[in-house]
Amino acid sequence: MEFQSQDLKTTPSLSLGRFHISEDCGFLLPNPLRELPDHYRPWMEIANKLPHFIESHQLRAQVNKLPLLSCQFLRSYREQRLAHLVLSLIAMGYVWQEGETQPAQVLPRNLALPFVEVSRTLGLPPILVHSDLMLTNWTTRNPERPLDIGNLDILFSFPGGESLRGFILVTVLVEKAAVPGIKAVVQAVNAILQTSQDSLLQALQQLRLSIQDITRTLGLMHDYVDPGIFYAVIRIFLSGWKDNPALPVGMIYEGVSTEPLKYSGGSAAQSTVLHAFDEFLGIHHSKESGDFLLKMRDYMPPSHKAFIEEIQSAPSLRGHVLSSGNGQLLRAYNQCVEALAGLRSYRITVVTKYLITAAAKAKGRKISHVPEPPKALADKGTGGTAVLSFLKTVRNKTLEAILPQSG
Repeated sequence: MEFQSQDLKTTPSLSLGRFHISEDCGFLLPNPLRELPDHYRPWMEIANKLPHFIESHQLRAQVNKLPLLSCQFLRSYREQRLAHLVLSLIAMGYVWQEGETQPAQVLPRNLALPFVEVSRTLGLPPILVHSDLMLTNWTTRNPERPLDIGNLDILFSFPGGESLRGFILVTVLVEKAAVPGIKAVVQAVNAILQTSQDSLLQALQQLRLSIQDITRTLGLMHDYVDPGIFYAVIRIFLSGWKDNPALPVGMIYEGVSTEPLKYSGGSAAQSTVLHAFDEFLGIHHSKESGDFLLKMRDYMPPSHKAFIEEIQSAPSLRGHVLSSGNGQLLRAYNQCVEALAGLRSYRITVVTKYLITAAAKAKGRKISHVPEPPKALADKGTGGTAVLSFLKTVRNKTLEAILPQSG
């Protein structure tokens, strides 16, 4: 037994590298590719002009002329991720080009077949997901400079101009702000295994700081994203075909299935960050919210989902804090939970501004150069949830995890 404990100290059981998570970028794909092999030029020519083709109502005609291309010439994981991003953006534009009143109900085979092929290879669903739009759709202007919004750009766009760019890049910065927190979770799990209270305390303090930094970074949305543009223009292109009244039966993927398939739209709940924090801190959500969050894990890269499951199977932090009788650890744990609840409260504020308040304002005006704001998901997130009640329930369940102080 003594040998085993020594072995644990020299071989930490949890590491980021095992799950293809970057020490520098976290769940962001480091240095995403900008170009696919020349064989896929027809896809890239459309993706690079996507806003123009959508706004001029030409995208469907362009897609219908595409040759049917196999994914066999994608040589690497990074090329496969770029292909999934490109095909998912084209698919969303194709479906929603004419707004929610005239969605396409069939993805043509020259789009559907390669999209499903690369999705199966990656273990992702054939729809736009968080790991496409946010984790794979960014680049630095100058790799030598820090990752701040002035040094970042996106690779591909929808209609939405600077507000869409801001929405994506602020989310990229949120993911970057989470990196110290993700590292802290790894340090803490290993500290529990090695019964190192000092290392665990340090990790909990680092996690709290990271969560607070995420909250501050999320506030950049107010500077870079116009609520009216987000609500009326951007949101529809993130909408899926599950729990969406505009496409109640789902989507036919021609050549793949004769029955319609249903997939949720893009959602912040598809980010691995808060799932990892929840599992580590032992936050238990209500059945309805928990079921939705669990489904969203199927929209993550499988290695990221496996990271969450590894944390879930690790020794319980709450149990360790309670059994230790260590007042410092208990306070540090509670400060992490309070910071996470604070982040979730702030997210409610942001969603209220960009969804609820923007919906009310949109009813009283028409933006001439954009489609009618989508009404089918008026009070829902693009993932299909009744968003405010969901966020409040999740926040309240987070607060319930606070441990009573003894004495």
